[in-house]
Formats: sequence, C-alpha cells, structure tokens
Amino acid sequence: MPGAEDVFERSRGRLEAIAYRLLGSAQDAEDAVQDTFLRWQGADRQFIRTPEAWLTKAVTNVCLTQLSSARHRRESYVGQWLPEPVLDGDRMLGPAETVEQRESVSIAMLALMERLPATERAVYVLREAFGYPHGEIAQILEISEANSQQLLRRARQHLSTERVKMAVDAAATRKIVEEFLAAALSGEVEPLVRLLTDDATGVADGGGQVPARSTPIAGALAIARVLRGVLNADTIQRFTGDVPIAFYTAIVNEGPAVVVATGVRVLGVISISMAADGIAALHIQANPAKLGRLAERWVARDDDVIQVIG
Repeated sequence: MPGAEDVFERSRGRLEAIAYRLLGSAQDAEDAVQDTFLRWQGADRQFIRTPEAWLTKAVTNVCLTQLSSARHRRESYVGQWLPEPVLDGDRMLGPAETVEQRESVSIAMLALMERLPATERAVYVLREAFGYPHGEIAQILEISEANSQQLLRRARQHLSTERVKMAVDAAATRKIVEEFLAAALSGEVEPLVRLLTDDATGVADGGGQVPARSTPIAGALAIARVLRGVLNADTIQRFTGDVPIAFYTAIVNEGPAVVVATGVRVLGVISISMAADGIAALHIQANPAKLGRLAERWVARDDDVIQVIG
C-alpha cells in the first residue's frame, strides 16, 4: 500500500493517547505503539478496508497483553505505584473536549483504573475517552455488544465517586498552586489542613529510587504533618545540597500541579485533585524513571516560579 507509513503516522497521536490511558505509562505507551507499527508493516494491508479500525484493535490488543505482565511487575513494585505524569500540550493526553475525556486522563483516574480488569478498562477508555460505539468496541475486543455495555456499567460503578469534579483553567491552576505552596511551606499545619478535605489522601511514588512513604496518607491532618516535615528548607537541602530548588505551577494530566526542579532537572511532580470543598488528593511522582518525558518537555519560565528555596 503506497503511503502506508503516512497512514500510520496520521494515527500515531490517537494510538499513543489510547495506549497511555490503558497503561498509565508514557514509556510503555510508546513501546505499544511501536509494536503496533511493526505489526502494521507486517500485515497484508490490501485486505484492510479501514486502517483506523485495524490499528485501534491492534494497539488495544498489544496493551491488553502488556497489562497482564504489568500486573505481575507491580506486585513487586517498591512502594506505591502511580501513573507517569504528562505535561499539558502533550499529544499523548489525547482529546480533552469533554469532562469525561479530561477526567479519564487525570492522575487520580488513571490510578483508580489500575483496579479494573483489563477488558473492563479497555471498554471504559474506548467509550468514555474516544467515543467509540459499543458495536465497534465489541469488534475490537471480540466480545458481544451486550457484554461491552455491561463492562462499561461495571467500570463506571467501580470508578464512581461522590466528589464533584471541578474544571480548572490556567488562572485557577496558578491560584490553587500558590495557596497550596504557601500553606505547605509555611511550617505550620493549620493552613494546609484548611485547604484539604477532611478525608483527603496523599500518595507518593519513589519507585525505590528516592525516599517515599510506602503507604498512602489518609486525612488532612496526617497529610499536613508529613508535608511539614518534608517541604522545609533543611530537609530539601539535605537532598539537593546548596543547589536552589524551585516550585513551579503547571497543568499536568488536565489538572493543577506543582513541578519541583533544580535548574532544568525535574525532581518531582505534585498533582492536585480538587473537589468542591477543597483539595481531595495529592499524588506525588518522584520516581526518576517516570519523569523523563515530562522533563524533556519542561521549559522553566520565570513567570511560573512560585517559590524558591536555597
């Protein structure tokens, strides 16, 4: 087929976005898309009537296979596993026109989707994030249309939450991050407790590469106490020496976040999940292996700096 590579490249962004939502890892998503490309090259394309459908099915099957092996790897993962954060504007985030699409790529939702069976997760992603009809999903996954509908209902039930999801624009993001950092770096517990919901949760992923709490933190007071001990000049400088550390506002996975960096080196990302009554969750990604893609795309601008220590 003339132009077969061009056909694939036109679909690459969508394939990456599907794979990222299914795997929660940008690196694994890139590998899945590359595997799909190799299958595309080896396919007898003269019998492929709809390349988009063929490629979607191929990348989904690759991801389902990867999910099976990933579950075994995560059973031996050191500490808490969190998805790989992706910076605003990255094509791997995919469509973000609707609330469902934005929510499906949030760090909080990607973490929750880890609990879903693989096929259930695939139905949810294809339907909620990409709008595929159940008939097409059934063909992709080789299940019945009724089964696809049932799996979507189950996924929604498993992922349901009473929290009110709040749309956050760039201006609101900066305000949220400023308030959070002011409270977290104040050295006091009370200001941060006031910003957090009573049942807020905090999860940190160090991947065994950097120090991180091995269990989730539950409750506003517990989170505030831990952050007071971690986000202070003495503790930070023990890890960075005399190199100044800067805190930046960012939009990561369609939500407000803090990027922590020394110069051009990204040390971590704090993703902030909002509810109607305050900050509902903090997801802290500090595993260097999961910061590569974001770091490559990170451009530190002076007007983004919220706080500098050192």
